Amino acid sequence: MTQPLSRRRSFSDRLFWAGCGLAFLLIAAPAVSVLISVFHQALPAIGWSTFTQRTVGSGIGLQNAILGSLLLLAGVAVVAGTVGIGAGVYLAEFATGRSEKVLRFFSEVLAGMPSIVIGYIGYVTLVIEFHWGYSLLAAVIALSVLVMPYIVKTTEVALRQLPTALREGAAGLGMPRSSTLGRVLMPAATPGIMSGLIVALAISTGELAPLLFTAGFTDSNPSLQLFHHPVPYLTNVIFTDLSLPGARAHATAAAAGLLSLIILIVLIALGRLVAGRARRNTARMSL
Repeated sequence: MTQPLSRRRSFSDRLFWAGCGLAFLLIAAPAVSVLISVFHQALPAIGWSTFTQRTVGSGIGLQNAILGSLLLLAGVAVVAGTVGIGAGVYLAEFATGRSEKVLRFFSEVLAGMPSIVIGYIGYVTLVIEFHWGYSLLAAVIALSVLVMPYIVKTTEVALRQLPTALREGAAGLGMPRSSTLGRVLMPAATPGIMSGLIVALAISTGELAPLLFTAGFTDSNPSLQLFHHPVPYLTNVIFTDLSLPGARAHATAAAAGLLSLIILIVLIALGRLVAGRARRNTARMSL
């Protein structure tokens, strides 16, 4: 009786792990295939001139697009990160009743809004109505609105999942609520918050529609001027050069795609580094 039961359990265990392995292959195989394909197509266009020349004429330089993408990412990290983390903290720790329902409702509406709609609204309000023109600030705001719900949700979940003992221990020591939040809860929730911020930045790295309406494009290097200065970015190069005839343009588009993937991988690595350091600090606090 025991032996057949043990065999069934062993078979179920192997079947489960086989299903897990199949699921991993279904996720990893397309990602690896895309990486290999993009790298193979981008290899002829990758060189020193890619980083030292701008996208002018028939050249394969991407200097301005790289700098513009990094500038947009920095802006999104500041704007969306500040507002999103603040809103998530408010929802998790302070919001009650009607204010909680209203904030959560608008966050969910933004999470489901198509990116092209956000870009069009940004064009009508920021570019046209406010007379900002194609500009850095308009592009950063449009991208921040797009990715902010992810930061809000992950911040709220990260704080709500913390053990109640942390709050009770801080209250027992007589710590005010603000000190409890800043010195106890936020360090412990940093890994989850960083995950949400990295996801948001990763999404903004590959976005095109909001930027077409708000950033425009320029062959010059990006300016720190907030208004009336178009911003270059990698996804525009991908979109534009893929529609052009010729292997050279397609190779440039592939190079821009590869650089976007590299930026994404670096973001993920930095996020894991910060989250790992935060976990170690939290573990030392618990000791």
